[in-house]
Amino acid sequence: MRKWVVASGIVEKDGEVLLVQNRRRDGRLDWSPPGGVVEIADGEAVVEGLTREVEEETGLRVTEWQGPVYQVDAEALDMGWHLRVEVHRAIEFEGDLAADDPDEIVIDARFFPVDAIDDQVATMWLPTHEPLLAWLAERWTEARTFRYRIEGPDRTTMNITRLG
Repeated sequence: MRKWVVASGIVEKDGEVLLVQNRRRDGRLDWSPPGGVVEIADGEAVVEGLTREVEEETGLRVTEWQGPVYQVDAEALDMGWHLRVEVHRAIEFEGDLAADDPDEIVIDARFFPVDAIDDQVATMWLPTHEPLLAWLAERWTEARTFRYRIEGPDRTTMNITRLG
């Protein structure tokens, strides 16, 4: 079973939320909050990895985080992986917005009005968009966990079920 930890950040300013556009290996494009895989095995802490990823993908340096505000736990037994995502909220940040991802996955970074992200959300998979929209609507302070089971042999045929 392959296991990995991903850190994701909610960065807001003036009623807008930061999203990055990703080009996936199959050429597909989607939007998501910035973030990425944390190198836990190399001793990297989640917030350190998150700060690094956000800066690499967007040019913004977050100097203060809150959270995690929620976590996502997704298991895909048929594909042999388990994913844990910690999502933190940026409290303070600096720098100029510029997508310059060294991994060449992020091709765009923009702030969108929170009440007008339907087109971007439509490109996200369920374990990304469901918790994000719930948090943006409710803005809770105690961390919540969203659990998902993913069945099927690949992304094109998988079925995602929210647990609990």
